[in-house]
Amino acid sequence: MTDLIHAEVGDVITESHLHLDREALVRYAGASGDFNPIHYRDDIAAEVDLPGVLAHGMLTMGAAVQPVVELLGDPGRVVEYQVKFTRPVVVDPVAGADVKITATIGATADENGIGRIDLAVEYDGKAVLGKAQVRTRFAV
Repeated sequence: MTDLIHAEVGDVITESHLHLDREALVRYAGASGDFNPIHYRDDIAAEVDLPGVLAHGMLTMGAAVQPVVELLGDPGRVVEYQVKFTRPVVVDPVAGADVKITATIGATADENGIGRIDLAVEYDGKAVLGKAQVRTRFAV
């Protein structure tokens, strides 16, 4: 595991790539109960002037924090997680969508051992989550 206590602001602590396909969207819809047809029907997405079928925002948000959770080794170390949805992830019916996740130290641990990890989450070279921040216990 990366030594977060000795990491400095700006240090990249993990990078990950996520591939989303239409099957993942259907599975997420079933698990979450979010069956909005913009997440699986091109015709409905077009009717509401979307560029295509969109990944669920909460799917993107949850998947983006997963590399940090894996790095920490314990999801209980996450104290708070927040994002702003800035741009949708359009999932092509054939190619799917590739999302790049880069986690950096945003703030070192305070006197309680809690620091901040900032996530850069990009699709097609553009940010899809803004102010994606994970407050976490750097030490166990």
